[in-house]
Amino acid sequence: MSTAAGTLTWSPASERTDLLAAPVAAAIAALPSARVAEIDPELADTAAFCEAYASPPQSSANCVVVAGRRGGETRHAAVLVLATDRADINGVVRRHVDARKISFAPMDEAVEVTGMEYGGITPVGLPEGWPVLVDEAVVAAGAVVIGSGVRGSKLLVDAAELAALPSAEVLALAQPTG
Repeated sequence: MSTAAGTLTWSPASERTDLLAAPVAAAIAALPSARVAEIDPELADTAAFCEAYASPPQSSANCVVVAGRRGGETRHAAVLVLATDRADINGVVRRHVDARKISFAPMDEAVEVTGMEYGGITPVGLPEGWPVLVDEAVVAAGAVVIGSGVRGSKLLVDAAELAALPSAEVLALAQPTG
């Protein structure tokens, strides 16, 4: 598909749902280009993954779950940025989800509300109604590697399909990292 594929052998995700978290498997049809590859779960974190499998960081996108609060109500959202970037959580994301206070969701909470493993959380198969905020650089990257809902595999997808997810919104989310 691209250099994002690195040294892995990829299969159509729709044919290998055994490598996906249950909510991801249930929603994978929304990404017809999605391919999946099995990886060592110990190498699921982005830097280790990119090094071990020769996948460039600028072709990997990280998904984080944020929890915004306003008036006693908690709102969750997913934020997708390239591995080379950081999202402006306290600025752009906080304002976009209309929260007075926002933070990364605690690990236990993120795992519970998504049905996915920490370190494998992905924008595919999230709870209905969650905003999926996709940085414009992710879309511009073309094919990107993202989580599969579990630490033992990765998805390779056309970022335009991520931008077309029903709850996705493409925004300028990245902030300078240096």
